[in-house]
Amino acid sequence: MLILHDAFDGCTRLDQFQQSLSISTSMLTARLRTLVADGLLERRPYQTNPVRHAYVLTARGRSLRPVIVALAAWGNRPLAPEDRSMILVDTTTGEEVEPVVVDARTGKRLDDSEAYAFTAGPAASEGMRGRYEEWGRA
Repeated sequence: MLILHDAFDGCTRLDQFQQSLSISTSMLTARLRTLVADGLLERRPYQTNPVRHAYVLTARGRSLRPVIVALAAWGNRPLAPEDRSMILVDTTTGEEVEPVVVDARTGKRLDDSEAYAFTAGPAASEGMRGRYEEWGRA
């Protein structure tokens, strides 16, 4: 997740990720390889001699931005304002924003656990369907 967060902040090169994350080259390379294999990052050459690659977010990777934003906001919630290492701001005004997850159809916030629940989808296994039936959400 931290690699993706850095990619959203504009990191693309191995040295940029390494400086930000302070992890070993072998660990970082393995994680980047996994993110590429999962279709979240694309590896593109940016230098030929020696060959070096940039790691760029794919459309699938960019679609995770709301998740990363929500996780960062959740992590900041228990902290005093002076203890937060980063905050989300409106790039036009510079004002801090508070991200929320809403239903695109109704605009209602989804943080009410009494009003919203998961149920089995079309590809649910029999075990999952059974659990949801047991919980009255089939």
